[in-house]
Amino acid sequence: MTLTEFRASLDQAEPPAASAMALRTLWWDAKGDWDRAHACAQQDAGAAGAIVHAYLHRKEGDLSNAGYWYRRAGRPVFPGPLEAEWTALAEEMLAG
Repeated sequence: MTLTEFRASLDQAEPPAASAMALRTLWWDAKGDWDRAHACAQQDAGAAGAIVHAYLHRKEGDLSNAGYWYRRAGRPVFPGPLEAEWTALAEEMLAG
């Protein structure tokens, strides 16, 4: 699936069926449902889950919690705007 196709799927009621949990997290976030996105992130114990969890807490404004998740993912805090981070993460997860 391309980023364009992933973005187009936001018109649907549910994320694409074969999506990994990290992509589901980003999908719910893009739909404006932070709580559901966070619930997905909490179910993903891997590195992909940690980095999207970091993004969610950065978006929420909880930078301390975001920092914890960035460290857990082994990555620095993303230096750019939230939309750029979402796009970079979605592209990374789609490339798989």
